[in-house]
Amino acid sequence: MPARRPPLTPPLTSPLTTSQPTSQLEPFLEMLAAERGAAANTLEAYRRDLESFAAFLRPRRRQAETASADDLRAFLSQLAKAGMAPRTAARRLSALRQFYRFLLSEGLRGDDPSAAIDSPRQGRSLPKVLSETEVDALLAAAQARQDAEGLRLAALVELLYATGLRVSELVGLRLAATRRDQRLLIVRGKGNKERMVPLSEAARRSLAAYLGVRASFLPKAGKGEKARPADSPWLFPSRGASGHITRHRVGQLLKDLAREARVDAAKVSPHVIRHAFASHLLDHGADLRSLQKMLGHADISTTQIYTHVLNERLKSLVQTHHPLAKDRSG
Repeated sequence: MPARRPPLTPPLTSPLTTSQPTSQLEPFLEMLAAERGAAANTLEAYRRDLESFAAFLRPRRRQAETASADDLRAFLSQLAKAGMAPRTAARRLSALRQFYRFLLSEGLRGDDPSAAIDSPRQGRSLPKVLSETEVDALLAAAQARQDAEGLRLAALVELLYATGLRVSELVGLRLAATRRDQRLLIVRGKGNKERMVPLSEAARRSLAAYLGVRASFLPKAGKGEKARPADSPWLFPSRGASGHITRHRVGQLLKDLAREARVDAAKVSPHVIRHAFASHLLDHGADLRSLQKMLGHADISTTQIYTHVLNERLKSLVQTHHPLAKDRSG
């Protein structure tokens, strides 16, 4: 058999390939963590975005610290050709904007090349939302299981729907957060900011039932120690490396629960339940400012996306039920 011939040309370098960090990447990330309280996941996303740009610049013999506006435009153009969604490309540009503002503030550059760049155009997508009937089906399916796993699952779903927590906030809840006042939950959100979220009676009941079996999820005592569960600061402890249930595991449990409840599993995720919490509250008369505080949004413009959900429902309601919307041609 003849030997394989080597390719005539080397494969093209993808703009998504990572490279070595730029010289100012670590100081930039340290600033985000120290001054803005950026979470570990946020810092990792910024790292990936900036390393992607550095990889793109490498064949051009350029560095991120000295890149021009034309370099940025070429980077965005290549991302678009690679099929990247406008929303994802806009997030990458946002990371670059913050990086160049940091260089400018530190006196490492005299200009901001990103200032002249327009963000990729993107349509505003409405959040996916479960109906109240679908949420009721999920809750009923969770509550039907009375073993320890079922009681924990019911508490997870009740807390998500009753509070609108981000899944990272949910899994990171400390046991102490429920001890001050059972009617309120102390949540530490983005930027390390604390907020208080009211708990419904149903959520309190589910939480109390779960706390009765919480010890079964605690890591076991180490070798040579007394045969008792080891202590854990987490509300939802786990025997995994993190010490608490993971975001990925919560997502898996919700998918399984959706199938049990005969709800489309493709529609169900922790974030979708957060959206359901917000939109259902607005449906029942909540105001945007109160919703903003409960969701932990820094800017009310983020909360206003839910008014678009309501607008779509109102349009559908008028078109379906208003007398003037009926066909009068006959």
